[in-house]
Amino acid sequence: MLLIVGPGIIAANADNDAGGILGYSQAGVQYGYKLLWILALSTISLGVCQEMCARMGTVTGKGLADLIREEYGVKISIFAMAVLLIANFCTTVSEFAGIAASFEMFALPWIRFLVIPVTAFAVWFLITRGSYKRVEKVLLYASFIYLAYIGAALLAHPVWPHVLLRTIWPGKLSWNTAYIFMIVNVVGTTITPWGQFYIQSSVRDKGIRPDQYRITRLDVLFGAFFTNFIAFFIMVVCAKTLYPIYLANNNAVNTNDAGAIAIALRPLAGQWASILFAVGLFNASLFGAITVPVSTAYAITESLGWESSLGRRAREAPLFTGVIALLLALAAILVLVLGNHPNALGNLIILPNIVGGILLPIILVLQQMLVNNRRLMGTHTNSRLFDVLSWSTIGVLTVLAFAVVLENVVPPVMNYAAGIHIISPHLAHSINHLFGS
Repeated sequence: MLLIVGPGIIAANADNDAGGILGYSQAGVQYGYKLLWILALSTISLGVCQEMCARMGTVTGKGLADLIREEYGVKISIFAMAVLLIANFCTTVSEFAGIAASFEMFALPWIRFLVIPVTAFAVWFLITRGSYKRVEKVLLYASFIYLAYIGAALLAHPVWPHVLLRTIWPGKLSWNTAYIFMIVNVVGTTITPWGQFYIQSSVRDKGIRPDQYRITRLDVLFGAFFTNFIAFFIMVVCAKTLYPIYLANNNAVNTNDAGAIAIALRPLAGQWASILFAVGLFNASLFGAITVPVSTAYAITESLGWESSLGRRAREAPLFTGVIALLLALAAILVLVLGNHPNALGNLIILPNIVGGILLPIILVLQQMLVNNRRLMGTHTNSRLFDVLSWSTIGVLTVLAFAVVLENVVPPVMNYAAGIHIISPHLAHSINHLFGS
């Protein structure tokens, strides 16, 4: 059993990266316990989505991008990979921003110029010189460090009956733009497009056989529970300590910087809670800095039919190692350049959650069609229950993504068009009235 577990726990925990920590922290700071119910629902959806990919990797011996290219052609595959590359680059930037923030909370603003290059090189060395087993072992050990967030939450002394009530019952819902945006943010960091590619390719790389899949399935479902269990405590500690301050004066807490949130915890939950939060942030960021570039390299090389596997040297898998090196180098440089502009970094950290939340329904539809293809999967297609759960997830995510695009993209575009007289002033006024000023 211990030889087989790993892909499910790692893929799920990788969702709790720097963007995830910031997303959950923002939900706790801005809405208190009001969004805990989302975690309960997204745990089920995450388990279902990741289990389907793990099952496809076990049965077919191929990655998700491999199957998309073979079944739906190069054009669809390249489109999906292009959007994924944009989202994953922003995610990789967010990981290095999180690493910098975790150290800078100790009042050492110059430390990023040392930590970022060293971390980027260490990650590249581990990925390109280590075998799959070695990388997996490092990530499994790192998974235990997430328990620091439980300690931080316990030190904040929340009122547990109220916390548990909001976990199972949302109370009065506020269906405004900000609320929907935050739901997409939370779901977008819980269920990620790159996480789907990572788990299927890692199962393939590990060589899991169909007769071993029963244990892998438990690994996947436990990973889904554990990652949201940690997210639960992140939201709880921020809700208990910082939500009352944000409610009184929303300028008092910088919600675009996870490091600033860790610092803000110090006088409210104690020095140790603040340190544990920062340790968790560093671990999560390092975790993501390893898994996101690997996932991106898996997806791009598979979509083009190139060699892709951990432990391959540059001469054996030039595109695979090249994508990883490029992502790490560009992300590290961008964080060093933008280090004095925390709002810019904060926006980059949260951007992949939104982009991923919008891209995810497309990936999940392709995944759903593949897993129910009897020619590929034989008798291992979805059960009726899994079909209901997965299509329900896709439907909800599609509605939320459409709402975000409608509210945040359409009006600015129409306003711009009206400004340069592409459309009539009367039509522009009608559109503005329809979508809100």
